[in-house]
Amino acid sequence: MPQRYQGKTVACLTQHGKVPLIAPILEPALGCQIVQATGYDTDLLGTFTGEVTRLEGQIDTARRKARLGMELCGVSLGIASEGAFGADPFGGLMPWNIEVLIWLDDEHPLEVVGVAQGPARHLQRMVSSVEALEQFCLEAGFPDHHLTLRPESPTDPRIQKGLHRWDDLQQAFLDSQHLSRNQQVYLEHDLRAFGNPTRQKMIQQAAADLLKKIQSYCPRCASPGFTITGHTPGLACQWCGQPTRLAKSVLWSCAACGYHREDPHEAQFARPERCDHCNP
Repeated sequence: MPQRYQGKTVACLTQHGKVPLIAPILEPALGCQIVQATGYDTDLLGTFTGEVTRLEGQIDTARRKARLGMELCGVSLGIASEGAFGADPFGGLMPWNIEVLIWLDDEHPLEVVGVAQGPARHLQRMVSSVEALEQFCLEAGFPDHHLTLRPESPTDPRIQKGLHRWDDLQQAFLDSQHLSRNQQVYLEHDLRAFGNPTRQKMIQQAAADLLKKIQSYCPRCASPGFTITGHTPGLACQWCGQPTRLAKSVLWSCAACGYHREDPHEAQFARPERCDHCNP
């Protein structure tokens, strides 16, 4: 396939160090140059620490960032990342990170989204002593993982971010404790990309997923971004032959021309333990 993005400039609006994470993955494979867009405070779109509430969904926010970057740089290509944190989708017992990375191409036009998700490094705790602070740091992976703190409660606006040196952290803790009416200080991970190596790896995985999708070409129009967009349930049980909730086929779609293709799933049958009839 022709290298559509060879020599092209791609704008990336970020102030949290994401370009060095994604550029080494995308630039060699696509031949493009990813440049950092400046001139807009992305914290206005939402902060992890709650000062600014994110008003749009994760993909919509990433799309807005990409468009802002394209406007600031005056180019037709943009890329942007947006992260979200919550409980894991299995038992809800561990912190979970979902990263989306969106690619916008206004020349053709085209939108491709890379996604990655997995366990997060996101501890939160109220502490009231230097000893408890030290224990939190051990569990949090400090100083590689930066921390934030604030006095009194998780909603106190007097927050300090980006703490990654012990002397600074200890002094910030003592200052916040002095301000706190209950002598408690709320600690948590700084989730911004430059200060959270665990999140950095997830962003890189999203970049790899994005690259895989960009390099998947539509068999009809040859556009990048021919990706799996859905599944059809009903894979037959190996024992009884009844349809299960597992996918029997996958749906591929092209965002550029609208072409669809349904391919059978790799597995011919479902194991009986996944069958509601054999294993109710």
